[in-house]
Amino acid sequence: MCEFCTKHGEGKKWYEIMEHYSMELLKDPGRKAYIEQFVSNIRNNSMDNFGKLQWVKNKAPLAHRFIKKIVTAHLKKYHFGQVIPIEDAESIVENVQSITRIPCICRSVTAGKNNARYCLLLGIDPTGLNIDWPELKTSFEVLVPADAKKILRVFDRQGLVHSIWTFKTPFIGAICNCDRDCLAYKYQISADLTDIMFKSEYVAQIDRDLCIGCRSCMSFCQFGAVEYSIADGKCHINPHKCYGCGVCRNACKKQAIKLTDKQISS
Repeated sequence: MCEFCTKHGEGKKWYEIMEHYSMELLKDPGRKAYIEQFVSNIRNNSMDNFGKLQWVKNKAPLAHRFIKKIVTAHLKKYHFGQVIPIEDAESIVENVQSITRIPCICRSVTAGKNNARYCLLLGIDPTGLNIDWPELKTSFEVLVPADAKKILRVFDRQGLVHSIWTFKTPFIGAICNCDRDCLAYKYQISADLTDIMFKSEYVAQIDRDLCIGCRSCMSFCQFGAVEYSIADGKCHINPHKCYGCGVCRNACKKQAIKLTDKQISS
């Protein structure tokens, strides 16, 4: 299990503890201020920070390793994520106090898409935030759990990776649905600048007897975890690269891919 499961999970997956979505945590005097500051900082500084970290990594790799540890430790205290499969995302929206669909901050920053509504706030009312981002106040939608689940399934079929995010850990305030335009992907996967999210508590497995080697699942994997073997004409999962998001299952017409709990598979 991940570090947060050990620290915050009470023997379970940490995001299954409903206290981490509670209004009591959200009412922490510093949390609202942090959320407001976080959004402003992301919109104003994220790509500049990305460039600086990239420069340090290229010019001074030893210094980058030290900085990476410091930045990762800071993020774990304030804003850190974890990949989850569709099943766990649906369970979460069934139990939280409110769900609000909002524009994605990442896509606003990286792609200039200010109304790409791929994020679900959990328990947070965007109208109560003092943030200079008009789309956040005008382009949001309050959802009931059934509608949130429908939207999550659409995102899943599109190959978007679901993840949960803290705002002053352990409070979980959002489910994001990510692709390669997202900042977490750019920072952690494509550039390896810092760790900003955990892999899920699952790993994908391919049934060799069912796999026909069509390779459709390879295009769905954002992490390069699906590999093809010419020797047997089958696809395989590299467990070291797999984030356990499960979206590759949507591409398999033979239903040859399943997710296995890491504790069971290990």
